[in-house]
Amino acid sequence: MAGKTYDVIIIGAGAAGLTAAIYSMRKQLQSIVVSPETGGATALSNWVENYPGAKAMPGLELMEQFKAQVTALGTPMAATKVRVITPGGTFHVALENGETISGRALIITAGKVPRRLNVPGENKFFGRGVSTCATCDGPLFKGKPIAIVGGGNAAVEAALELAEIAKPVYLIHRRDTFRADEITVAKLKASAVQLVPNSEVTAVHGERFVNGVTVRDQAGATRELAVNGLFLEIGSDTDPALVAPFATNDAHEILVDARQRTNIPGAFAAGDVTDVAYKQTVISAGDGALAALEAHRFLTVPGYRWPER
Repeated sequence: MAGKTYDVIIIGAGAAGLTAAIYSMRKQLQSIVVSPETGGATALSNWVENYPGAKAMPGLELMEQFKAQVTALGTPMAATKVRVITPGGTFHVALENGETISGRALIITAGKVPRRLNVPGENKFFGRGVSTCATCDGPLFKGKPIAIVGGGNAAVEAALELAEIAKPVYLIHRRDTFRADEITVAKLKASAVQLVPNSEVTAVHGERFVNGVTVRDQAGATRELAVNGLFLEIGSDTDPALVAPFATNDAHEILVDARQRTNIPGAFAAGDVTDVAYKQTVISAGDGALAALEAHRFLTVPGYRWPER
């Protein structure tokens, strides 16, 4: 891997990255996918019901099908993180494992990383009761009290999923309305999940593991919830190391044009890492395909002109 110059380096292995890999390999571009994990945000979804052509299934299962196609095409995959991207006529990508790889074109599809609360006790108990993945860690809390923080689809879906495992389940949200899809909110209201609206977590407590959280409402009153698990579903941010070379918006998402081109010639981006309006699996997959097809044009069409920005 090290020392070789690829046609395309794809950073990220969610719906956008894996689709980009499929299209790149089918265009016979020597490609590599770099990502410490496979599946992206979709893999964390308990149930995907809106991906065309596929029956309803867990997000992880859907992403495993994506990966199987990539593997069948012989695409190499490096299970490591990216430390630094150095643009130029050739892109140089320094990896966390100490290696550096080079590519004639680059497709960034790294999505986002989960946000944290930044409250006392959160870091101390991360991995010991505090989690950002309900699908991954939920089964560890069978029959135990847990809380989820958030108000979007991810939080509500996590609450519904965990309500089948844990008891009781609290959903803590700083507002009294939810941003989740209406049909998902309707399921929530019909469930056994206990809502804690207009509130926020101010501290996490425990000894070796989490045994409670402090919650403060909008009036300033606090109370303790005895829980063994705290799941953070409060959105995500892009990785500063990955977006640093590129033009971004106020949310630090990479700005792309209609062909997924960034402000740097030869660098494309797709999926949740970009300023795309809707963060959906089907949209990420389509944008990943578009990025790969345009990367092929960039590499093969004589006199290809990169737009000035």
